[in-house]
Formats: sequence, C-alpha cells, structure tokens
Amino acid sequence: MGWLHSFLVSPLKKFWDRLHVGRRKRRGIYILYKDVETCSCEDVQILWSMVVESHNH
Repeated sequence: MGWLHSFLVSPLKKFWDRLHVGRRKRRGIYILYKDVETCSCEDVQILWSMVVESHNH
C-alpha cells in the first residue's frame, strides 16, 4: 500500500498544492492592483507600472 501512496497520492497532492498556491498569488496581486488603482499618489502609480513592465519581460 505504501507504493500506491508514493506513486499516486503524493504526486497528486503536490500538483494540487502548486495549483492552489498559484491561485492565492494571483488573488494577492489583484488586491494589490486595486489598492494601487485607488491610490492618488503618482509615485505609487509609476512604481506599479515599473513592476508590471518588468514582470511582462
């Protein structure tokens, strides 16, 4: 039964964990985006645009 766990369950759990972490990261970025969008400080807007540009490359 140990081989079943190492062969099937463990890889599926790793896959699920990676998928779930990706969703949390995207949601965090969206919340940050909304905060930046509502901020009236121009410096914050400029820094955000720099972060977005560097992430796209």
